[in-house]
Amino acid sequence: MAAAAKYSPFQSHLPREVFNSRTRKRNGCVKVSVKKEKLSESGAKRANLSAGKNERIKIPNRSDGVNGGSGSYSISEFFSHPSGIEALLNTRALQSYQSLDSNLYRCVLPQLQLLNFRVAPVLDLQVTPSSEDCLVEMLSCKFEGSEVVERQNEHFSASMKNHITWETIDTEQFLNVDVKLNLVLEIYTQPFALLPISAVEGPGNIMMQTLVDKLVPLLVQQLLQNYEEWILQQQILIP
Repeated sequence: MAAAAKYSPFQSHLPREVFNSRTRKRNGCVKVSVKKEKLSESGAKRANLSAGKNERIKIPNRSDGVNGGSGSYSISEFFSHPSGIEALLNTRALQSYQSLDSNLYRCVLPQLQLLNFRVAPVLDLQVTPSSEDCLVEMLSCKFEGSEVVERQNEHFSASMKNHITWETIDTEQFLNVDVKLNLVLEIYTQPFALLPISAVEGPGNIMMQTLVDKLVPLLVQQLLQNYEEWILQQQILIP
């Protein structure tokens, strides 16, 4: 399963928790296990960066009476449908993606040019939908490229959670998105290693929060657009 694409509103899930992948065949299918490794134990200073944003948006009522509530074409049904999973992964913006397990996906973002290096961010995302909510977690994030690029995976770790819920208030339907992004950076290069950690964490937190503030509303709008498109597709397939 693969999809090509343009750009991702979440191309900035930054790395690192290096994961080793092992494949094994079972009943004719290839199974991939993901093993988490520790951040390097170099004794270097570590900066902890974080950002988060809550976004609520009204789910538009449709003239045919179908909306985000219970019943046919509900948003909970959408997030459990393959089209909803693809919307959560934003597959249109990926270079490629593949299913590693029933709810685990490896997503390869388009290559980025960093100085003289070309870098391909690779994310392992777990999507857990239910009738009440949907949780997207980043289990692994690393760079692929030259040996120099891939060595940088040993010097940072990242985690992300996107918790999506929906509710009804006075007959109106709302979608709630709560995104939390955390990044740990080893400060081991000069002259940054000479600076206090606060000199890195302060500007870093501001940059990350600015990025999240811009990207989360785009994500929510895209999810609603994908939801509307899915409803129309279902109505065509099932008149």
